[in-house]
Amino acid sequence: MSSELSDVLVPLPEIVLAGLASLVLIVDVFQRSRQRPATYYLAQLSLLATMVTVWATAPDQPVVALHGTYIADTMAVVLKLFLLLMVLGVFVYGRRYLDQRGVAPGEFHVLGLFGALGMMILVSAHSFLTLYLGLELMALSIYAMVALHRDSRAASEAAMKYFVLGALASGMLLYGISILYGATGSLDIATVGARIGDQAQLGVPVAFALTFIVVGLAFKFGAVPFHMWVPDIYDGAPTAVTLYLGSAPKIAAFGMAIRLLADAMGSSLADWSGMLVILSVLSMGLGNLVAIAQTNIKRMLAYSTISHVGFIFLGILAGTAEGYGSAMFYALTYALMSLGSFGMIILLSRRGFEADRLDDFKGLNARHPWFAAMMLILMFSLAGVPPLVGFYAKLAVLQAVVHVGQVWLAAVAVLFSVIGAFYYLRVVKLMYFDAPEGEVGVAGQGLDVRVLLSLNALAVLGLGLFPGALLGWCMAAFG
Repeated sequence: MSSELSDVLVPLPEIVLAGLASLVLIVDVFQRSRQRPATYYLAQLSLLATMVTVWATAPDQPVVALHGTYIADTMAVVLKLFLLLMVLGVFVYGRRYLDQRGVAPGEFHVLGLFGALGMMILVSAHSFLTLYLGLELMALSIYAMVALHRDSRAASEAAMKYFVLGALASGMLLYGISILYGATGSLDIATVGARIGDQAQLGVPVAFALTFIVVGLAFKFGAVPFHMWVPDIYDGAPTAVTLYLGSAPKIAAFGMAIRLLADAMGSSLADWSGMLVILSVLSMGLGNLVAIAQTNIKRMLAYSTISHVGFIFLGILAGTAEGYGSAMFYALTYALMSLGSFGMIILLSRRGFEADRLDDFKGLNARHPWFAAMMLILMFSLAGVPPLVGFYAKLAVLQAVVHVGQVWLAAVAVLFSVIGAFYYLRVVKLMYFDAPEGEVGVAGQGLDVRVLLSLNALAVLGLGLFPGALLGWCMAAFG
C-alpha cells in the first residue's frame, strides 16, 4: 500500500465521521421542527456508517499512517466499535428526554458526534500531538453538552465546574507531555518509549513527567483524590448527558491510558504501577463507602463509577498483556452496564420529573415487573454477582493482579466489592419489597427506549453467560 493511499484508507473511519457530523450540523440548521427528526436519524446513520467503516478497514497487523501520528490496531478497532455503539444508544435514550425538557436536540447530536470523533482520534493516537487533539475535541464537546439545558442552574454550575477542573487536568497532562518531549526530543509515542528505555539518565525528567501524566489521567478517569467533579457533574447535567459522560468517554480514557503508560512509558512500569496502586485502593474504598450514604441514584452511580475506575486501574497496573486485556474487558462491560443503569432513570422520567431519587424506584416490580427485572440484572452485574458479565470482568482483573504477585491487592478489591454490593442490593430491595411512592410509570418513553433498555440488560446477561468471545477479543488486542 502506497504512503498516500495509506494516509487516506487507514484513518477513513475518522474522515467519514467528521464529514457526516459536519453534514448533520448543516442539516440541523434547516430543520424547523422542534424535535429535529432528520438530525436524529442522520446522526444515527452517521454512527452506523462509521461502525461499518471501522470494521471494513480493520487491519490484520498494526498500521501507522499520517507520518507516524495515527495507528490502527486491534485495540483501537474494538474500542471504536464499542464507543460508537454506546453513543448510538445514548442518542436513542436521550431523544424524548431532551424534547420533554426543551433542550435543543440538534446541538446534542452534533456535539455527541464530534465528541465521538475526538474519542476515536484519542484511541488511535500514535503521537502526543494527535492524542492531545483527540482529548480536547472530546472534552470541549462534553463541556458544551453539560450546559445544554440553559434554564437549569444546576447544569450551568456543573458545566462551569467541569470546564475549570477539566482544563486543569488537561494542563497537567500537557505539562507532563512537554517534559517528555524535552527529554526525548520526539512526540512519537513509540520513539519516546524506546528512548526512555535506552537512556537511564532520563530518570529524573521522566519521573516528573510521569507524575503529571498520572495526575492528568486520574482527573480524566475521576479517580480518588481527583474525583471531586464526578458526583456534581453527574447530578447537575441532564440525565441524557450524564448517560453520554458515563459510558463512551470511559472507553476512550482507557485507550489514552494504554497509549501513555504502556506504549510510551512501559519501561517505567515499576514507577507508575505504584502510583496506580494508591489511586486504585483509594478509588475502590472511597467510591464504595460514600455511595452507601447517597439518596440520589445519579450520585450513587457517580461514586460507583469511581469504584469501578479502581478496578480498571488494577488491570493496567499489572503491566502484562493479561492485565491490559482484562482492564479493557472491564472498561467495555462497565460502559454497557452504565448505559443501561442511566437508561433506566430516563425510562422512568417524564416531563417535570427526573426519577433520580432512590425512592422513585420503590415498588417498580408491582407496576412494571419486566423493567424491574432488567434493572435487577444491571444492579447485580455492577455488584459482580455471577453469572452476569460484571462478575467475569472483576474475576479477570483479579486473576491478572494475582498472577503478578499482588495477592493482597486482590483481597482488598474483593473486600470493597462486598461492601459495594450493599448499595446495589438496596435498589433491588426498593423495587421488590417496598410499596410505590406516587406514580411509577414508563408512559413518557417510546417503544424504542423500552426495546433498547431490554436489549441492553439482556446483553449484560448474555455476555455473562458467554464471556469468552469478547474477553478473547480483548486479550488478542495485546497478544
